[in-house]
Amino acid sequence: MKQQTAAIIILSIFSALMMVVAEQILNLSYVSKTIVKIILFLGIPIVVMRFVWNENILKVLNLKNIHLNQLRTGILIGVISMLTIIGAFVLFQGIIDTSAIIDDLKDRLEITAQTFIFVAIYITFGNSLLEEFYFRGFIFFKIYQNGHKILAYLFSSLLFSLYHVAIFAVWFDFGLILLALAGLFVIGLVFNYLNTRSKNFLNSWIIHIMADTAIVSIGFYLFLQ
Repeated sequence: MKQQTAAIIILSIFSALMMVVAEQILNLSYVSKTIVKIILFLGIPIVVMRFVWNENILKVLNLKNIHLNQLRTGILIGVISMLTIIGAFVLFQGIIDTSAIIDDLKDRLEITAQTFIFVAIYITFGNSLLEEFYFRGFIFFKIYQNGHKILAYLFSSLLFSLYHVAIFAVWFDFGLILLALAGLFVIGLVFNYLNTRSKNFLNSWIIHIMADTAIVSIGFYLFLQ
């Protein structure tokens, strides 16, 4: 079990670093970056779990016999998260460099007002699934099931926060970056806890979907200005 945990940590750090390189150094187009992310965050973990560790992925991640009452907490917190994000944007809009965000989307990611709707749909449902499967399903649950519970909480949450801050660092000043880092770390801890209650990553995925809905709604607003 220690060897498997060590392998997960090494593999996940490598994959996160490769995504940062793809985003910030290679400046890949959004489509190319998405393909790389699918390979790193979904393809490789599935291959490793299924063919190296000979595991039944649906059984390990407890994705069989899902009941609605398992997901009520995720729906409730998701609604609260959506309202909080929109409220925070309205409150801090004056200190956020929104022009830098739009320029980054247009120049580095090659996203336009016309293609944003398709990107928004992918971010809300596809990208959120990739990240929840990877950070909560593959990293957290596997380390947690191996008996390293504190490590599972801390490592998955820290990697989740560092990965996102590294990706979006150009959007904010240093103070907001630290705030985002702390906030994402706490969110990771909360997501992990909720998922231990339902024994799968669906609650955090629901919250992620609703939070991303708020974010892409803000994106639409910025593009239309």
